[in-house]
Amino acid sequence: MPHKKMGEILLEKKIISQENLDKALEQQKRIKKPIGQILEQMDVVLEEDIAQALSTQFGFPLVKRFAQHKFSAEILQLIDPEIAVSKLVFPLKLDKKTLYLAMANPLDMTLQSDMSFKLGLRVSPCVSTPGEITRAIRRHYLVKDQLLAKSAVKTILLINQYELEASTIEAALQKEGFEVVRAATGGEGLTLAAQIVPNLILTETVLPRMNGEQLYSSLKSNTMLFKIPIIALSSKATPEEEVRLLDMGFEDFVSKPLNMPRLVARIRKALR
Repeated sequence: MPHKKMGEILLEKKIISQENLDKALEQQKRIKKPIGQILEQMDVVLEEDIAQALSTQFGFPLVKRFAQHKFSAEILQLIDPEIAVSKLVFPLKLDKKTLYLAMANPLDMTLQSDMSFKLGLRVSPCVSTPGEITRAIRRHYLVKDQLLAKSAVKTILLINQYELEASTIEAALQKEGFEVVRAATGGEGLTLAAQIVPNLILTETVLPRMNGEQLYSSLKSNTMLFKIPIIALSSKATPEEEVRLLDMGFEDFVSKPLNMPRLVARIRKALR
Protein backbone atom coordinates (compact mmCIF):
# COMPACT_ATOMS: atom_id res chain seq x y z
CA MET A 1 0.00 0.00 0.00
CA PRO A 2 1.58 3.33 -1.06
CA HIS A 3 2.38 5.93 1.56
CA LYS A 4 0.19 9.00 1.71
CA LYS A 5 2.00 12.13 0.66
CA MET A 6 3.01 14.61 3.35
CA GLY A 7 0.76 17.31 1.92
CA GLU A 8 -2.23 14.97 2.09
CA ILE A 9 -1.49 14.12 5.73
CA LEU A 10 -1.19 17.77 6.73
CA LEU A 11 -4.38 18.54 4.83
CA GLU A 12 -6.29 15.69 6.49
CA LYS A 13 -5.17 16.86 9.93
CA LYS A 14 -6.35 20.38 9.00
CA ILE A 15 -2.89 21.79 9.65
CA ILE A 16 -2.81 23.46 6.23
CA SER A 17 -5.43 24.62 3.76
CA GLN A 18 -5.81 23.38 0.20
CA GLU A 19 -4.87 26.86 -0.98
CA ASN A 20 -1.54 26.78 0.89
CA LEU A 21 -0.83 23.25 -0.34
CA ASP A 22 -1.46 24.31 -3.94
CA LYS A 23 0.91 27.28 -3.51
CA ALA A 24 3.60 25.04 -2.03
CA LEU A 25 3.25 22.49 -4.83
CA GLU A 26 3.59 25.27 -7.38
CA GLN A 27 6.78 26.50 -5.68
CA GLN A 28 8.11 22.94 -5.56
CA LYS A 29 7.95 22.74 -9.37
CA ARG A 30 10.38 25.66 -9.52
CA ILE A 31 12.80 25.13 -6.64
CA LYS A 32 12.75 21.32 -6.18
CA LYS A 33 12.73 21.33 -2.38
CA PRO A 34 10.83 18.93 -0.06
CA ILE A 35 7.23 20.01 0.34
CA GLY A 36 7.59 20.15 4.13
CA GLN A 37 10.50 22.58 3.90
CA ILE A 38 8.54 24.82 1.53
CA LEU A 39 5.49 24.85 3.81
CA GLU A 40 7.71 25.67 6.78
CA GLN A 41 9.31 28.57 4.91
CA MET A 42 5.81 29.80 4.08
CA ASP A 43 5.15 29.92 7.86
CA VAL A 44 2.03 27.76 7.56
CA VAL A 45 3.39 24.75 9.48
CA LEU A 46 5.63 24.21 12.49
CA GLU A 47 8.61 21.87 12.51
CA GLU A 48 6.63 19.69 14.95
CA ASP A 49 3.95 19.28 12.28
CA ILE A 50 6.55 18.11 9.75
CA ALA A 51 8.04 15.59 12.18
CA GLN A 52 4.60 14.21 13.02
CA ALA A 53 3.71 13.94 9.33
CA LEU A 54 6.96 12.06 8.56
CA SER A 55 6.21 9.68 11.42
CA THR A 56 2.70 9.06 10.10
CA GLN A 57 3.79 8.82 6.48
CA PHE A 58 6.65 6.34 6.88
CA GLY A 59 6.11 4.80 10.30
CA PHE A 60 9.22 6.22 11.94
CA PRO A 61 9.10 6.48 15.74
CA LEU A 62 8.62 10.10 16.82
CA VAL A 63 10.94 11.20 19.64
CA LYS A 64 10.43 14.37 21.69
CA ARG A 65 12.01 16.22 24.61
CA PHE A 66 15.16 14.11 24.82
CA ALA A 67 17.68 16.97 24.93
CA GLN A 68 17.52 17.13 28.73
CA HIS A 69 18.16 13.39 29.19
CA LYS A 70 21.53 12.00 30.22
CA PHE A 71 23.57 10.19 27.57
CA SER A 72 26.69 8.15 28.19
CA ALA A 73 30.03 9.05 26.67
CA GLU A 74 29.94 5.68 24.89
CA ILE A 75 26.80 6.71 23.01
CA LEU A 76 27.92 10.26 22.22
CA GLN A 77 31.29 9.10 20.86
CA LEU A 78 29.53 7.12 18.14
CA ILE A 79 28.67 10.32 16.24
CA ASP A 80 31.21 12.96 15.27
CA PRO A 81 30.03 16.44 16.44
CA GLU A 82 30.58 17.86 12.95
CA ILE A 83 28.28 15.18 11.46
CA ALA A 84 25.72 15.77 14.21
CA VAL A 85 25.62 19.50 13.45
CA SER A 86 25.75 19.33 9.65
CA LYS A 87 23.25 16.45 9.29
CA LEU A 88 21.09 17.22 12.36
CA VAL A 89 21.32 13.77 13.93
CA PHE A 90 21.72 12.63 17.53
CA PRO A 91 22.42 9.15 19.00
CA LEU A 92 19.66 8.06 21.36
CA LYS A 93 20.35 4.48 22.38
CA LEU A 94 22.57 1.51 21.58
CA ASP A 95 20.72 -1.78 21.96
CA LYS A 96 23.02 -4.71 21.19
CA LYS A 97 24.02 -3.99 17.57
CA THR A 98 21.33 -1.41 16.81
CA LEU A 99 21.88 2.34 17.09
CA TYR A 100 18.67 4.34 17.48
CA LEU A 101 19.30 7.68 15.84
CA ALA A 102 17.20 10.86 16.05
CA MET A 103 17.13 12.45 12.58
CA ALA A 104 15.57 15.61 11.19
CA ASN A 105 15.57 13.83 7.82
CA PRO A 106 15.04 10.10 8.44
CA LEU A 107 14.84 9.57 4.66
CA ASP A 108 18.59 10.19 4.26
CA MET A 109 19.42 6.59 3.42
CA THR A 110 22.93 7.43 2.23
CA LEU A 111 23.86 8.81 5.65
CA GLN A 112 22.34 5.79 7.40
CA SER A 113 24.24 3.40 5.12
CA ASP A 114 27.55 5.25 5.62
CA MET A 115 27.14 5.30 9.40
CA SER A 116 26.14 1.65 9.51
CA PHE A 117 29.24 0.68 7.53
CA LYS A 118 31.56 2.87 9.59
CA LEU A 119 30.22 1.79 12.99
CA GLY A 120 29.41 -1.83 12.19
CA LEU A 121 25.94 -1.28 13.58
CA ARG A 122 22.38 -1.35 12.30
CA VAL A 123 20.98 2.19 12.25
CA SER A 124 17.33 2.57 13.22
CA PRO A 125 16.06 6.09 12.35
CA CYS A 126 13.70 8.02 14.61
CA VAL A 127 12.21 11.32 13.52
CA SER A 128 12.54 14.48 15.59
CA THR A 129 12.45 18.21 15.01
CA PRO A 130 15.59 20.14 13.97
CA GLY A 131 15.12 22.34 17.04
CA GLU A 132 15.08 19.43 19.49
CA ILE A 133 18.12 17.81 17.86
CA THR A 134 20.00 21.13 17.91
CA ARG A 135 19.22 21.59 21.61
CA ALA A 136 20.57 18.10 22.31
CA ILE A 137 23.73 18.78 20.31
CA ARG A 138 24.37 22.07 22.09
CA ARG A 139 23.79 20.50 25.50
CA HIS A 140 25.81 17.30 25.05
CA TYR A 141 28.44 17.95 22.36
CA LEU A 142 29.32 21.61 22.31
CA VAL A 143 31.51 23.11 25.01
CA LYS A 144 29.68 25.68 27.10
CA ASP A 145 32.45 28.19 27.55
CA GLN A 146 32.83 31.91 27.12
CA LEU A 147 31.76 31.65 23.47
CA LEU A 148 28.19 31.03 24.63
CA ALA A 149 28.06 34.23 26.66
CA LYS A 150 25.92 36.84 24.96
CA SER A 151 26.58 40.55 25.24
CA ALA A 152 25.87 43.77 23.42
CA VAL A 153 29.02 43.21 21.37
CA LYS A 154 28.24 41.80 17.92
CA THR A 155 29.93 38.48 17.23
CA ILE A 156 31.27 37.71 13.77
CA LEU A 157 32.26 34.21 12.73
CA LEU A 158 35.16 34.49 10.28
CA ILE A 159 35.84 31.39 8.16
CA ASN A 160 39.14 31.74 6.34
CA GLN A 161 41.92 29.19 5.80
CA TYR A 162 44.65 31.78 5.22
CA GLU A 163 46.29 32.64 8.55
CA LEU A 164 47.79 36.01 7.59
CA GLU A 165 44.63 37.28 5.88
CA ALA A 166 42.40 36.01 8.68
CA SER A 167 44.56 37.73 11.29
CA THR A 168 44.41 41.01 9.35
CA ILE A 169 40.61 40.83 9.08
CA GLU A 170 40.27 39.88 12.74
CA ALA A 171 42.42 42.82 13.88
CA ALA A 172 40.44 45.28 11.73
CA LEU A 173 37.10 44.03 13.02
CA GLN A 174 38.22 43.99 16.65
CA LYS A 175 39.38 47.58 16.23
CA GLU A 176 35.78 48.41 15.21
CA GLY A 177 34.42 46.80 18.38
CA PHE A 178 33.35 43.40 17.04
CA GLU A 179 34.05 40.09 18.71
CA VAL A 180 35.63 37.71 16.19
CA VAL A 181 35.60 33.91 16.31
CA ARG A 182 37.73 32.18 13.68
CA ALA A 183 37.47 28.88 11.83
CA ALA A 184 39.78 27.53 9.13
CA THR A 185 37.37 25.09 7.42
CA GLY A 186 33.70 24.95 6.51
CA GLY A 187 33.10 22.03 8.86
CA GLU A 188 34.71 23.82 11.77
CA GLY A 189 32.72 26.93 10.90
CA LEU A 190 29.45 25.00 10.88
CA THR A 191 30.17 23.53 14.32
CA LEU A 192 31.13 26.93 15.76
CA ALA A 193 28.06 28.57 14.22
CA ALA A 194 25.80 26.16 16.12
CA GLN A 195 27.82 26.72 19.27
CA ILE A 196 27.91 30.51 19.38
CA VAL A 197 25.05 31.53 17.02
CA PRO A 198 26.95 34.60 15.73
CA ASN A 199 25.36 37.84 14.56
CA LEU A 200 27.03 37.53 11.15
CA ILE A 201 29.16 35.04 9.22
CA LEU A 202 32.01 36.12 6.95
CA THR A 203 33.24 33.22 4.81
CA GLU A 204 35.63 32.48 2.01
CA THR A 205 33.99 30.83 -0.97
CA VAL A 206 37.03 28.57 -1.44
CA LEU A 207 37.57 26.34 1.60
CA PRO A 208 38.99 22.83 2.12
CA ARG A 209 36.48 19.93 2.00
CA MET A 210 33.24 21.92 2.55
CA ASN A 211 33.37 25.06 0.40
CA GLY A 212 31.59 28.33 1.11
CA GLU A 213 28.55 27.48 -0.99
CA GLN A 214 28.09 24.08 0.66
CA LEU A 215 28.51 25.77 4.03
CA TYR A 216 25.83 28.31 3.06
CA SER A 217 23.38 25.53 2.16
CA SER A 218 24.03 23.71 5.45
CA LEU A 219 23.55 26.88 7.50
CA LYS A 220 20.31 27.80 5.73
CA SER A 221 18.87 24.31 6.30
CA ASN A 222 19.42 24.62 10.07
CA THR A 223 16.44 26.17 11.88
CA MET A 224 18.71 27.67 14.55
CA LEU A 225 21.03 29.35 12.05
CA PHE A 226 19.16 30.13 8.83
CA LYS A 227 18.49 33.79 9.71
CA ILE A 228 22.16 34.70 10.22
CA PRO A 229 23.39 37.02 7.42
CA ILE A 230 26.30 35.54 5.48
CA ILE A 231 28.80 37.62 3.50
CA ALA A 232 30.95 35.92 0.86
CA LEU A 233 34.62 36.77 0.35
CA SER A 234 35.87 35.83 -3.12
CA SER A 235 39.00 36.32 -5.17
CA LYS A 236 36.85 35.98 -8.32
CA ALA A 237 36.15 39.70 -8.66
CA THR A 238 33.75 39.47 -11.58
CA PRO A 239 30.19 40.79 -11.93
CA GLU A 240 29.08 37.27 -12.90
CA GLU A 241 30.45 35.80 -9.66
CA GLU A 242 28.83 38.53 -7.59
CA VAL A 243 25.44 38.05 -9.26
CA ARG A 244 25.67 34.26 -8.88
CA LEU A 245 26.39 34.41 -5.14
CA LEU A 246 23.79 37.09 -4.46
CA ASP A 247 21.20 35.10 -6.40
CA MET A 248 22.09 32.07 -4.29
CA GLY A 249 21.12 34.10 -1.22
CA PHE A 250 24.31 35.50 0.29
CA GLU A 251 23.67 38.77 2.13
CA ASP A 252 26.56 40.48 0.35
CA PHE A 253 29.67 39.89 -1.73
CA VAL A 254 33.10 41.42 -1.10
CA SER A 255 35.87 40.85 -3.63
CA LYS A 256 39.56 40.43 -2.83
CA PRO A 257 42.05 41.97 -2.29
CA LEU A 258 40.05 43.38 0.59
CA ASN A 259 39.49 47.05 1.27
CA MET A 260 39.01 47.01 5.06
CA PRO A 261 36.89 50.20 5.42
CA ARG A 262 34.60 48.87 2.67
CA LEU A 263 34.38 45.47 4.35
CA VAL A 264 33.47 47.04 7.70
CA ALA A 265 30.82 49.20 6.00
CA ARG A 266 29.26 46.13 4.34
CA ILE A 267 29.24 44.31 7.68
CA ARG A 268 27.55 47.21 9.48
CA LYS A 269 24.96 47.42 6.69
CA ALA A 270 24.22 43.68 6.93
CA LEU A 271 23.87 43.88 10.73
CA ARG A 272 21.37 46.73 10.41
